[in-house]
Amino acid sequence: MIEVKNLVKRYGDHTAVNRLNFTVEEGQIYGFLGPNGAGKSTTMNIITGYLAATEGEVTINGHNILEEPEEAKKCIGYLPEIPPLYMDMTVLEYLKFAAELKKIPKEKREKHIKEIMSLVKITDMKNRLIKNLSKGYRQRVGLAQAILGYPPIIILDEPTVGLDPKQIIEIRDLIKSLGKKHTVILSSHILSEVSAVCDYVMIIANGRLVASDTPDNLSKLTLGSNTVEASIKGTRNTVVKILNQIEEIQNIKYKDSELPGCVDVTITTAKDKDIREELFYKMAGARCPILHINSSTMSLEDIFLQLTENPGKAEKAKTETPQAISAEESEAAQAGESEKVSGEDENVPEEAAEDEMPPEKGMEKVSVSGKPNEEGEQ
Repeated sequence: MIEVKNLVKRYGDHTAVNRLNFTVEEGQIYGFLGPNGAGKSTTMNIITGYLAATEGEVTINGHNILEEPEEAKKCIGYLPEIPPLYMDMTVLEYLKFAAELKKIPKEKREKHIKEIMSLVKITDMKNRLIKNLSKGYRQRVGLAQAILGYPPIIILDEPTVGLDPKQIIEIRDLIKSLGKKHTVILSSHILSEVSAVCDYVMIIANGRLVASDTPDNLSKLTLGSNTVEASIKGTRNTVVKILNQIEEIQNIKYKDSELPGCVDVTITTAKDKDIREELFYKMAGARCPILHINSSTMSLEDIFLQLTENPGKAEKAKTETPQAISAEESEAAQAGESEKVSGEDENVPEEAAEDEMPPEKGMEKVSVSGKPNEEGEQ
């Protein structure tokens, strides 16, 4: 659908976009994130043909944006951060003008404009001058212009700027519905909006793409592991023995539970391992019910801050896949398994196991054999 290869944009000595490469697939909603000055708007302007790249190429549906600009632009509907509106036109006049520019057939134009106005909820404003509209309604008119002709690719730069909370929810729902028939690229500083709407997230920093994946996979890649928190009813000695049977576990932390007769555990596994189902069946078989279980993830805000502030972590997240495990992680997992096997032979009395956690610390890192490790002892 869209292919960007080795894209570079320089302004004098300043490089706004630096060797950017990515592909946008059909039928997805993409979130394009980055701090101010990262190169988001510059990249969007190059993709849509508003700016020429210093180096590299952009292909839209097989058409090079520089060599075949008209054919490429027919595939795109674009809403810039500041909508391109003519203030002395009415809403209806402006949309008729935009429809003519997009070469929508004359016999279909009136019906199509009515559909679009109804879609973005500006029908009641059709005869008002654009200069007399609020900022939120001007944004809607700009969005209507982008959707006219139902282009296969819709690019929206900060589409909810200036909208009230009710309007933001309506525009989000509209973007989701557009994603069913169109490819949508959404640039936004509102991370919760991207998390709620987008299927795929691309994070750019200093003109480079530092991460590109689904929000869930980005969370796993950034964490470097899966973490499960659970409250299990039973003695600690019993819980430790059961957990020793699960090979994928790399580390466990125990702490006193607020629930009577329960043990709280925080279990760490490799990032591509999900032990929740196996944990449930093993605990059920031992008649140790799980009263609470939660899989920990990072929010998109945490991921964004970590990747844009830590280039090393960003490079790792960019190159890894959710299934990839580094050699260091594999060695750590093997070491954890060896530790668990040796711990299984130890017969830890129940009373001693419960006494091992000082009540004043409340939480202590222990090995899966139930004994405190060196880090916990410190």
